[in-house]
Amino acid sequence: MKYKVTITALLTASASTVLGDAQLIKGNWYDSAVERIMFTNWDQVGTYNKVADMSNGQCVMEQVAFNGSMSPLDGEVSWHFRGPMHLKQFAFYTPGNNRAKRGIKPSSSERRHVHRRQARAVGDWVTVTMDDQIVSWPNEYAGPASATPAPTSSSVDAPLAPMPSSNIQAHVPSAPTAEKNPSVPAVNAGAGNWGRQAYYNADIATADGLVFLNNMGGQGSGVFDYQMGNSLSYMAADTKSGSASPQVLANTMIEDNSEVIIYSDKPCERNDCGAYRPGTVAYHGFDGSSKLFLLEFDMPLSGKTGFNMDMPATWMLNANIPRTQQYGDCSCWASGCGEWDVFEVLDSGNTRAISAIHAGATSGTETHYFDRPVDQTIKAAVIFDSDHLTGQVVVLSDDTTFDAVIADKVVAMYGYKSPASSPQVGNARIAGHGGSAGAVEKLTSVFKLGSG
Repeated sequence: MKYKVTITALLTASASTVLGDAQLIKGNWYDSAVERIMFTNWDQVGTYNKVADMSNGQCVMEQVAFNGSMSPLDGEVSWHFRGPMHLKQFAFYTPGNNRAKRGIKPSSSERRHVHRRQARAVGDWVTVTMDDQIVSWPNEYAGPASATPAPTSSSVDAPLAPMPSSNIQAHVPSAPTAEKNPSVPAVNAGAGNWGRQAYYNADIATADGLVFLNNMGGQGSGVFDYQMGNSLSYMAADTKSGSASPQVLANTMIEDNSEVIIYSDKPCERNDCGAYRPGTVAYHGFDGSSKLFLLEFDMPLSGKTGFNMDMPATWMLNANIPRTQQYGDCSCWASGCGEWDVFEVLDSGNTRAISAIHAGATSGTETHYFDRPVDQTIKAAVIFDSDHLTGQVVVLSDDTTFDAVIADKVVAMYGYKSPASSPQVGNARIAGHGGSAGAVEKLTSVFKLGSG
């Protein structure tokens, strides 16, 4: 079925005014700046061509069907960041009480981290399995009065080596240590809350529940050949090469045309990720038809020109794409398995960042844009709302916090829907206005997905 796209911009009174304000810049149309873009009516039925086998340099495809809310991006997704950019924080949340398809859960016997385990402090979240149910609560026990000092070094829980679809095996050394995460992710935050499943903070050098990769296979991990090029690899902390083991992204700028890829920290095992390139580094993505991501980043001007220079971007892909061939024909990308361009600069030095959906038969770019954060970081929410068939990108207030547990009412404010609703609840204030619902409406653009 062919899909058409209609755009409703809640910024002007008439279509003629919108056309009058639009600018054509290097082949792309831009209307006015907004602080929220909503993709509504996200409920599709269709098919795409998925890679079924990649052995012996051959790429075999099979057709798979998808349907329902947020499809085909209701499955696992990977996150991608291209410089110039400073990525300061990243967090992934799923709704509590199993309201939606669950994200990646840790084993009941071990949790795989990229940072050192340390004793939990008061206020940290404790996660255990009781009667086959995963339960979380804030720690209130400070320990005995004369507690033994924490050791200066400890063993590290490294992600297990991935199990490629061929029999190729790779030795993965232990992951590096890093600073203590201020709060252990809450796997199930309970009814009425969202629990944080993965978290990265550049300032305290911690990464939990996720792994950093890049497309530099053959440099310490992954593979390279002249038929398929570079596979995925572990990423060096400075982003400039591959690595033999997982590293935490350093608190540094991702340079022009360098790409950082984030997956969950659960390795693919026993073909539970489907087919992927033999010898690659393969992990699960971030799953669920309802899921929330919080980001903090900037996109400084570098002044460089040329291919992908001074063109920062952050986007999501169907997680199958990089595990097969992100930059090539042996992936499901061309057949519409899913990409969401969240903040993307389309030409060198432009200070406008667009958002676009390419999923199923729907493909289109919202002509309203976000102001590129060139001078300071911004915080943003990306929301998959399966209950309302809506995906949103929202610029948030600077005082937004990436807590281990976020209440439904706060996430609902990220996903503001009604002009009659107050746009301020706790830490959920939307940036750029003083709390007027009318102001939120004027800072919102709606991109409606519909069948035709």
